[in-house]
Amino acid sequence: MIVIAMGVCGTGKTLIGELLSEQLNCEFIDGDTYHSAENKNKMSQGIPLTDEDRFPWLQTIRKAIENKQKLGETAVFTCSSLKQAYRDILRGNDKNVRFVYLKGSYQLLKQRLAERKDHFFDPALLQTQLDTLEEPSANEAIFIDIRFTPQQIVEQIIQKLEI
Repeated sequence: MIVIAMGVCGTGKTLIGELLSEQLNCEFIDGDTYHSAENKNKMSQGIPLTDEDRFPWLQTIRKAIENKQKLGETAVFTCSSLKQAYRDILRGNDKNVRFVYLKGSYQLLKQRLAERKDHFFDPALLQTQLDTLEEPSANEAIFIDIRFTPQQIVEQIIQKLEI
């Protein structure tokens, strides 16, 4: 099984992904590590990424997912997965790729981003991400409210994954 923690910046994808991978005893892979230097540079300057910027990044993550599947391994990935088309690339034709949509209010996200240190993402891009976001359907993803503690969030995810 492949689990992808998705949502806009500030939802806690990395922390939740790391904690979830510990609980599932599997590898954690932060999708941001696959961004090109050009993409990271754009985001650090407050320049929103285009689909043309994102597609090679998404295809690289998809290849990593396929490699995990070939090995028969479970893994937890993080990727904002803002649009349906992006999730379609990441999922491919796999029924065992599960999205976990981490969702929070604008105020909570803004507060979390203001408290962040040493991250390439310019907090000014939050509204751009929210404008780009095409929320998944309840059939496509597990919805998780980020107001809870990280441990409570992970417990909810495991319960909803039914594993």
